[in-house]
Amino acid sequence: MLNIAVCVSGGGTDLQSVIDAVEAGSINGTIKLVISNRKKAYALERAKKHGIKAEVIKDQKDVLRRLEEEHIDLVVLAGYLAIVSDEIIEKYHNKIINIHPSLIPSFCGPGFYGMHVHEAVYKRGVRVSGCTVHFVSSEVDGGPIILQKAVDITDVKSPEEIQERVLVEEHKILPQAVALFCDGKLAVVNERVEIKK
Repeated sequence: MLNIAVCVSGGGTDLQSVIDAVEAGSINGTIKLVISNRKKAYALERAKKHGIKAEVIKDQKDVLRRLEEEHIDLVVLAGYLAIVSDEIIEKYHNKIINIHPSLIPSFCGPGFYGMHVHEAVYKRGVRVSGCTVHFVSSEVDGGPIILQKAVDITDVKSPEEIQERVLVEEHKILPQAVALFCDGKLAVVNERVEIKK
């Protein structure tokens, strides 16, 4: 069983999807630690309700220290609105995954996070959006893609509607990607992720 840390900044619905999958036995791992850079993040309460250590840590050096102390095998960024330090990315090479609310490489990179993504998608009149789970690299949203799910948004009337539809799929593919990692089924070959059968 692998040790998982989840980093969060907000409400924590993506975190909840991973907690639910762990508790259902579909992920071969344990969430040992939830870290937030914001003390008011409701995600911290979600963690505590499930008996998971929940800590507010802003300094990336302290984040790294806690990851090492808890013997973390996989770091999951679930709505984490902080830039992960190069030191952590190097130490956990291809062991950090992130969920992004668009189909990378569209609407990603610096400045594209949370509702900013959905607002840009809506303003552009995009017909299909979605979400992407990818490994984290030193380039923002530039790491190898693990899973993607497209969402038809032809008939939406607001960025909030896009967010609602995309979140439904995020809550499916994030736990799926975590499960694949914990089962040793992900391999990065020439910057592409191969999923083993």
